[in-house]
Amino acid sequence: MIASLPLLAAVGCCLALLLPAVDDGADLVVTRVALSLFGDYVGVDGPRRRRQRDLMRAAHIAGTHRTYAAKTLLYAGVLGVAGSVIGVYAAAGLLSALEVSEAALREALPASLGFVAGVTRLTELGLAELFLLLTLASATLGSALAVGMYYGRWELLDQRAHARGAEIDATLPRTVAFMYALSRSGMPFPRVMDTLAENEAVYGEAATELSVAVRDMNAFGTDALTALQRTSRRTPSDDLADFAENLASVLGTGQPVSAFLSDQYELYQEEAEAKQQRYLELLSTFAEAYVTALVAGPLFFITILVVIGLVLEDTLPLLRVVVYLGVPLATFGFVVYVDSVTQGVGGTEAVDLSEAIQGGVEARSANAGVEGSPQPDGGVASGSPVGDRWAASRERLRAYDRIRTLRRWAASPVESVLDAPGAVFLLSVPIGVVGLLVFAFPVTLGSPTEMVAQVERPIAAATALVLASYAVVYEARKRRVRRIESAVPDFLDRLASVNEAGTSVVGSVRRVADSNLEALTEDLRRTRRDIDWGADVGTALRRLERRVRSPMTSRAVALITNAMRASGDVGPVLRIAADEARATWSLRRERRQVMVTYLIVIYISFLVFLGIIASLSVSFIPAIEEAAISGAGAGAGDLPGAPGGPSGITDGLGDIDATAYEQLFFHAAAIQAVCSGLVAGQLGEGSVRDGVKHVVVLLALTLAAFLVIGLV
Repeated sequence: MIASLPLLAAVGCCLALLLPAVDDGADLVVTRVALSLFGDYVGVDGPRRRRQRDLMRAAHIAGTHRTYAAKTLLYAGVLGVAGSVIGVYAAAGLLSALEVSEAALREALPASLGFVAGVTRLTELGLAELFLLLTLASATLGSALAVGMYYGRWELLDQRAHARGAEIDATLPRTVAFMYALSRSGMPFPRVMDTLAENEAVYGEAATELSVAVRDMNAFGTDALTALQRTSRRTPSDDLADFAENLASVLGTGQPVSAFLSDQYELYQEEAEAKQQRYLELLSTFAEAYVTALVAGPLFFITILVVIGLVLEDTLPLLRVVVYLGVPLATFGFVVYVDSVTQGVGGTEAVDLSEAIQGGVEARSANAGVEGSPQPDGGVASGSPVGDRWAASRERLRAYDRIRTLRRWAASPVESVLDAPGAVFLLSVPIGVVGLLVFAFPVTLGSPTEMVAQVERPIAAATALVLASYAVVYEARKRRVRRIESAVPDFLDRLASVNEAGTSVVGSVRRVADSNLEALTEDLRRTRRDIDWGADVGTALRRLERRVRSPMTSRAVALITNAMRASGDVGPVLRIAADEARATWSLRRERRQVMVTYLIVIYISFLVFLGIIASLSVSFIPAIEEAAISGAGAGAGDLPGAPGGPSGITDGLGDIDATAYEQLFFHAAAIQAVCSGLVAGQLGEGSVRDGVKHVVVLLALTLAAFLVIGLV
């Protein structure tokens, strides 16, 4: 026990590095220790420090460079020391595992691998050689962990900066359209920037990046030119850097900002179409690569291994490695790679942004609900009689806020589930577990193959049902948002036409609400009733935004409400918003239409995979098994080629575990169904969540196919 204390201490130090991620107190302690040890060293100015500081700004990392760099060195040092200790124990464990004679190891290994037995000579090392081996193992593992942690933390920042740059590029066109529309309405440029910062939750990462320049101007009094130039140097997006630099030049020369924003808006619209074409070509390449490498490739490899295993030598262990590890890990790597390469290139689906937008809407509503309440910096002291008089009311408000989510769920459970599809797992997973306990258990004891055979298909069926519940809710929400967003361009066009005819904004909303706008009609009529009952247009439209909870609608409402503050003539602004919404919707529709072809290719490739696997189970394995039985029944003493003796392919056949092969085939088909479904969602609609419905369909096909095989 005493000998293992250093190992336990090293593992404890490694686990302690995870505490700052979950506990603020631990993070504070680690920060203080890191600053006391390395604060002076990392605080020295130099090219590396400036480069790392720019990287932190690009990745939007909270805190200072001194803190992050000091903690990085502390983590690397702790892992280096802990790795050195673990390396000693690892080398000692290796020596202990080699306590076997070289002759016995040579006898157990094939002749071609006999040289491996020489590794047992490590146990015969002398004291000096043993010390050198332990030192080498300690230094190697410790250095690898230390260097990996140091460069890994900085590489993580680089990846985050790259991801932010992709998101900025994707949201920059709609941000420029928003700025152009507001400037076209007559709003001064400083107010345009302030309004953009107020709506950064709606307009995404590009607005967030520009809002840093706004805070720089408002909090520190920096002029607009300097703030925009700092943004161009700090941002990880080349497009935003060029835009900020050009905008600063326009402001410096006194040229009209609206004309510049108009040119930029048209430029980004053209670039969006070009990017869409490049994106679709890239996706088509990925689809073909997936079908070739991760569907046809594993199928070919599995078929070859099955033939070798049935005819020459057992390959079940290698087959299990391919099925249970190779295919899932390769698919996971493919999905991650596709996501990293295409991130921000093809835009984001509406449902992916709805939760973030809804969070911003709720935050604004919560702030509005407590507006006017006593603030800590107000004129009421907390211990005064007046302060005590309000204490009970503040406590009631805090209690109300704590149960706000629960009350919303109780008031409208269906809408709450549609807004958070993942919540359906809270109901479907327990039902699935109960179903398994009822229909699949108890399991009769036997060989591992027999025990797994009793539960594999019920588990697959329960998994399909659980995922189907999520897919139904997710698709219902997505299709509703899609129908609503398809009506947004027409809504903005009609609103602009009525307003340009001389009708006020209030009258325009009333007139448009009486027309037929398909999925948006009922919500617009509720908006008209809000206005009729005394609500102002801005409040009624924000209620519409909260009901619909769609990114395109949120952008339209933000633009209308802010344009009304500058002018009552919002027709030109609405035209711009309608053009932007129509272009976005057109690009999404084009992508869906093009990717249907590749979804069909993935489905066909999986059906081919399933058909060949089923053929192996139905025809090939029974034929080989029958040949093996016939060959064994002929008698072991008969000479090959003699009458009644074994001959041809049956010479190498032995005992064949047909059940194990058939079970492995079912598992391979089920795993391939999950992987192909998720990839279909990633390629076809931009998210693995969209692939859940494909997983359900492919799993159902797999279960049906093997059910038919079992009846044959």
